[in-house]
Amino acid sequence: MPEPVADLAPDVAPKLALELGLKLDEYEKVVGILGRTPTVTELYMYSLMWSEHCSYKHSRKALRMFPTEGPHVLQGPGENAGVISVGEGWAVAFKMESHNHPSAIEPYQGAATGVGGIIRDIFTMGARPIASLDSLRFGSLDDPRQRYLFEGSVAGIGGYGNCLGVPTVGGEVYFEEAYAGNCLINAMAIGLLREERLTRAVAAGVGNHVLLIGSTTGRDGIGGASTLASQEFDEKAEDKRPSVQVGDPFEEKLLIEACLELLEGGLLVGLGDLGAAGLTSSASEMASRGGVGLDLDVTKIPAREEAMKPFELMVSESQERMLAVVEPAKLEAAQAVCTKWGLLSTVIGGVTDTGRFVVREGDAVVGDMPASTLAHDAPIYDPAMMRPAYLDEVQAFRWDGLAHPTDEGTLADTLLTLLSSPNICSRRWIWEQYDHQVMLDTVVLPGSDAAVLRIGDGTRGIAVATDCNGRYCYLDPYVGAQIAFAEAARNVACAGGDPAAITDCLNFGNPEKPEVFWTFHESVRGLADACRAFGVPVISGNVSFYNESFGQPIYPTPTVGVVGLVEDVRLAPTVAFKDAGDVIVLVGETADELGGSEYLKVLHGVVAGRPPALDLELERDVQAAVREAVRAG
Repeated sequence: MPEPVADLAPDVAPKLALELGLKLDEYEKVVGILGRTPTVTELYMYSLMWSEHCSYKHSRKALRMFPTEGPHVLQGPGENAGVISVGEGWAVAFKMESHNHPSAIEPYQGAATGVGGIIRDIFTMGARPIASLDSLRFGSLDDPRQRYLFEGSVAGIGGYGNCLGVPTVGGEVYFEEAYAGNCLINAMAIGLLREERLTRAVAAGVGNHVLLIGSTTGRDGIGGASTLASQEFDEKAEDKRPSVQVGDPFEEKLLIEACLELLEGGLLVGLGDLGAAGLTSSASEMASRGGVGLDLDVTKIPAREEAMKPFELMVSESQERMLAVVEPAKLEAAQAVCTKWGLLSTVIGGVTDTGRFVVREGDAVVGDMPASTLAHDAPIYDPAMMRPAYLDEVQAFRWDGLAHPTDEGTLADTLLTLLSSPNICSRRWIWEQYDHQVMLDTVVLPGSDAAVLRIGDGTRGIAVATDCNGRYCYLDPYVGAQIAFAEAARNVACAGGDPAAITDCLNFGNPEKPEVFWTFHESVRGLADACRAFGVPVISGNVSFYNESFGQPIYPTPTVGVVGLVEDVRLAPTVAFKDAGDVIVLVGETADELGGSEYLKVLHGVVAGRPPALDLELERDVQAAVREAVRAG
């Protein structure tokens, strides 16, 4: 095989590496792997795959604290989504991911493509998407820019999901000054499949074709994983608008139907979606998992723009594209399915036995790398940690010295003030923009504690909810993360669901700052301990770091998505009171606590104290009692 083109001078390559987000020692590691100066294409590919967004190089060690196995688990972390068995041969795939940084630049497309990306993760597993949820954070609505981000993001979620025909059934939203510089758009998706149809993103079979399916490739989204998702924002944030992807939900709908038909017909060896880092990510991960090599020719990639360079074609994050591995004997049938659904399908290369990822531009080799070094051999860091100094001050706060309402009139006014807070008032304006009943399997609609979805034609179903109170996590990351889990599980229990597994989206600031990483580590530790106490595994998730603007991080926000099993969806209650004369019962114990409350924030302008104490054993018993009562009708 010819040597790769030498298109980077040894003295220029390190400078480009730094511009692309690689550290100097990381660049030197690339040189050591290749035994030479990398090409432009190789440097772009390594910079994306070794970015925080793709490699989890700062979080990987901490994530090992999570329990990942359980009686229902069919697929844990490491694939496009986690999968659990829900009985009678059915399985559910689900995952949550962030699209925070793109949405802070261009809210409509950022949120829309966040939905599109997580939906692709689901049907890549062989599951038909049946629902999505969203967990949102913005600054104060008194700020016109925050209203713009809020309204644009909600419109993007609705615009994409409604056109796609996947119901948006739940979620949550909070407004805090801490999110003014970095809004959070966390999207969760759920899919349904028969257990025997579970598919994994693996390349296998020397001589098999690599088939690119879906949209053409443009320059939108180039460098999104490194220039947006792995850096803090500053005054130049608006310049990153070209890195925001542009979505087409109608094309994605065709992709869903075509890919599910291809899998149903047994026409594919493996299937992966092109998300962050585009073709580089999907191809290298599929090759590395399968222990094989790939040989691709970028001149065969259908491009929507002229004169695209090899590195642009390899790292573009153009949406609505999938990568499949197909046996030669099944290629014609596979392409016929794609044509039936009006989709492009192009053979861009093949599977080899070399273990190397070779990228060609016609006869010229522009990249030749060990596939595993791209996908799974990024540097792993053990960041320094330091307990933030602010915790001593905020946790020492005593609220009993404040003036509190005592007479009936003042109490009534206080209650109305709290009910009108954006963090408490009705979210109807949001969820009425979403189609939450398409597919006709949504049993409990938005507005209750958890959404309930029917599985198949029987009475079984699932209850789903997302939760996190970032203010609690700011005051105590360990306890706050446990409360996030407990609240999501509690909401599922209120619908009669028994938590089977969770996904998460861990949103934090710059992990290279010891105080920030300490809050991350404590949140992961707290969430892991809560999961173990309940016997609930973490089967998928996402880490979003660098949620900072001008050096100010967001509140630690470990968002949790819980999926619970419901024996009979006909018994699932809704949140509304039903009839006059019904008895109202408070289950559990009420303590003398106000730390981190909306009352302190709204009435006194204070964010301080300790979050409510959480007794995991009592919480488990309370949820079991509620669940038993629901199931008893």
